[in-house]
Amino acid sequence: MRSYAIIGAGPSGLSAARALKKAGIAFDGFEASSDVGGLWDIENPRSTMYESAHLISSRTTTQFSEFPMDTTADYPGHRTLMQYFRDFSDRFGLREHYRFDTAVTSLEPTGDGGWMLRAEGPDGTTEQRYDGVILANGTLAEPNVPDFRGEFTGEILHTSAYKSASQLTGKRVLIIGAGNSGCDIAVDAVHHAASVDMSVRRGYYFVPRYLFGKPSDTLNQGKPLPAPIKQFVDKRVLQAFTGDPVRFGFPKPDYKIYESHPIVNTLILNHLGQGDLRVQPDIDRFDGQTVLFVDGTSDEYDLVLLATGYKLDYPFVAREHLHWTGMSPKLFLNVFPPSFNGLYVMGMIEASGIGWQGRYEQAELIAEYLTAVAQRPARASAFRGRVAAGPWPDLTGGYKYLGLERMSYYVNKDAYRRAVRAAAHSLREDSDAASRTSSPAKASA
Repeated sequence: MRSYAIIGAGPSGLSAARALKKAGIAFDGFEASSDVGGLWDIENPRSTMYESAHLISSRTTTQFSEFPMDTTADYPGHRTLMQYFRDFSDRFGLREHYRFDTAVTSLEPTGDGGWMLRAEGPDGTTEQRYDGVILANGTLAEPNVPDFRGEFTGEILHTSAYKSASQLTGKRVLIIGAGNSGCDIAVDAVHHAASVDMSVRRGYYFVPRYLFGKPSDTLNQGKPLPAPIKQFVDKRVLQAFTGDPVRFGFPKPDYKIYESHPIVNTLILNHLGQGDLRVQPDIDRFDGQTVLFVDGTSDEYDLVLLATGYKLDYPFVAREHLHWTGMSPKLFLNVFPPSFNGLYVMGMIEASGIGWQGRYEQAELIAEYLTAVAQRPARASAFRGRVAAGPWPDLTGGYKYLGLERMSYYVNKDAYRRAVRAAAHSLREDSDAASRTSSPAKASA
C-alpha cells in the first residue's frame, strides 16, 4: 500500500489530512509543535501570532464548509480559532495521525520514486520512506528582514517576535511597513507607546470590515464581476466609506485596487485623524537611534518594528525539487511540481477571500490525483500529460498583480477555485468515456 506524509498541522495540513483520510489514503503527519493549529497557536514557538490578532476575512468566508465555526463573531480572535482547529481535528479523527513535537529536517529522493523523510522528535532522529510528501508548513514563518544603510542602536524587532503591546510601553516606536499586521500593531501601539510613526514606501487601499452593515467580504459572493468593473465600483465605494488615505499622509497608490492585498483595517485611519500616529516616508539610513528618511527629515526612536512580511521557506528540501523560479516555486495550480516528483504543496496561495475552504479544495485535488495514481493510472497519466502540454490556467482573474515577492504566488480566488475544481473533475472523469461514445461512423469520419 502506498503511504504519504504531511508536514504541518495548521489549516493547510489539516485540510490535507481531512481530504486524504476521507479518500482512504494512508498518511503520517509531522508537526514541530505540540498540537494542531500552526501559526494560530500562540504557544507554538514558531507562531507569528500576537494577542490582538483576529481574522481579517469574515468567519463565513473563511471556515471549512463542512465544519462551521461555533461562534457568532464575524471576525473571531486567535484563541477562538485555535479551539476551532482542535475541534476540527477531534471531529474527523486527525490528531491520531500526527507525530507532534517532531520537526522534519530533510527530504531526499530515494531513486525509486519515493522520498526519505528525516525528522527530529522525542525519540531522537527517525527516518522513513514515503511514496509522496505534502508540504503544508505554511508561508508565514520565515521573517523577511531587509537590509538598511547604517546601524540602528536601539531595539529592532520583526513582527514575528511581537506578542503583546506591553513590549512597546513607553517607547518611541517606528513601524516599517503598513501591511495588515503592521496596521494592527500600530493600533495596539497608540495605547501603550510614547509615540508611534509608520514608514511606508507605497500607497494602500483600506477596506472597512463592515459595509452596509455586513462583513465587507460577504458582499457580491458567488457573482464575481469582471476585474475592471469591480475595481471601478469598489474604489468608489471605499472612497465613500473611508475617504482618501492620502489626506492622512499615505502616498497615492501607483496601482489599481486588488493588484496588491488590501488593508482590512480602518481604525488606523481613525488614529491618524486623531493625531495618535504619523506616516513617515521610506527609510534612507540609520544613525544610532536616529532614523533618516528619504525626504531629508529624521527623528529619534527607541524601537524599530519591522512589519516587512515573510519569505517562502521549505528548508528541508532542495530548491530544485520544487522548481523554484525567481521568488517562489513554479507549480501547476501552486500545488504540483511540473515533474510530478512526488512532492505536493499545500497553502502556497495568497488570495483575498479564499479562506480555508479554498485550501481544502486544494487538498481534495491532491487526494483525487493520489487516488488516480493508485487505482486509475491512465487518468493520472492523462492529467500529467495535460499539465506538460499546457497552457496552464490563468489564475489572475484579469488583475495585474504587483511584482512583489509576496505577490509571486498570489491568485484570484474565483479564478483559482474554478481551475482547481476543473482539475479535480478531470481526474474523476471516466478515462474510457471517449471510446464508449465514439461510434464507427465518427471514427471513419
